[in-house]
Amino acid sequence: MIQRHLQPALEQAASQYPVVTLTGPRQSGKTTLVRAAFPDHNYVSLEDPDQRAFALEDPRGFLDQFAGAAILDEAQRVPDLFSYIQTSVDEDDTPGRFILIGSQNFLLLRSISQSLAGRCAILYLLPLSLSELAGRESLSQASIGRELPGDRKGTEEDLMTAMFRGFYPRIHDKGLDPGRWLRDYFHTYVERDVREVTNVGDLVAFGRFVRLCAGRNGQLLNLSSVGNDCGITHATARRWVSILETSFLVKLLQPHHRNFNKRLIKSPKLYFFDTGLLCYLLRIRTPEDLRHHGLRGGIFESLVVSELIKNATHRGEEPDLFFWRDSAGHEVDVVIEDGQDLVAVEIKSGQTIAKDFFKGLDHWRGLMGDPAAPAALVYGGDQNVRRRGVMVYSWSVL
Repeated sequence: MIQRHLQPALEQAASQYPVVTLTGPRQSGKTTLVRAAFPDHNYVSLEDPDQRAFALEDPRGFLDQFAGAAILDEAQRVPDLFSYIQTSVDEDDTPGRFILIGSQNFLLLRSISQSLAGRCAILYLLPLSLSELAGRESLSQASIGRELPGDRKGTEEDLMTAMFRGFYPRIHDKGLDPGRWLRDYFHTYVERDVREVTNVGDLVAFGRFVRLCAGRNGQLLNLSSVGNDCGITHATARRWVSILETSFLVKLLQPHHRNFNKRLIKSPKLYFFDTGLLCYLLRIRTPEDLRHHGLRGGIFESLVVSELIKNATHRGEEPDLFFWRDSAGHEVDVVIEDGQDLVAVEIKSGQTIAKDFFKGLDHWRGLMGDPAAPAALVYGGDQNVRRRGVMVYSWSVL
């Protein structure tokens, strides 16, 4: 098992709350992590039809069967069970009594908000990070733009392979062909989660919509444009994007509204969490195809944004990431809110550090009125250096 950085935060939450919920995308390793972290807990999956029928027909009897603490997998399959869990933990609020796992975030969190508010810690497990795959500590958010890490070499071939394979644990654990596995994963997502949970009537149109979103990865989200191209209304496009975000396929990076007396862009930018799935949706078939692909820069941006999100989320923290762009086209790819400080991060897929990589950061610092404001550049090369007061990071240290 690959060691997950979330495990200490998960164990700490279970020492403080009677109920802990772990959610995230399907196949991100939630069950494996929870069973490793709590080997003495009883385990039951509500995907099992017999167990689900027991929980539906006799919820009190179902919960009473556990002499000690329990792990309930796919808990959202029995929404009424949450009210009985609430009653149980109100009578006995021993920390760590119930560990709930679920992949359908929209159902799970709705049930929690209705029944377990204040009694439940909620954590998120995303696919593997670069640092987890390498078996090392991740780059801390507090150090970005302020410190340089030790050198960790990663070639262009390593980068293309990492982006192409993506970060779902099963691909790496079993050595599976990523194209075939991601195809099956996507079709299962569309045919099961979308059909069962969200009442999307036209699954063919929804699949086309997801691919259109993949073509707009790293760009400002224009719902009218993508809706028109897909043949759906603006309202439907908005609802479908919300489904993608809630099920952890995409992240909408919101604009930062620090007032620099300029008109600011208000639309979010769309990024896919997993670059392997993104490559599949873009019909990129090999790492070599990715090397020369016209959207390589946007895919690299997705890698960096998702790694920054994972590094915070897997510490049990909420990532405060934004982007900044004004109406004149000046832009900073990522703005990290760190308390009262703002850290600007530029993302470039090139392997050679070029002078124009720093244009956005220089403009940002000028508007801030602080030429020494913390700033970072993440690029596709293998050096970690300080240039023009900017911390330059190789992708391989994220």
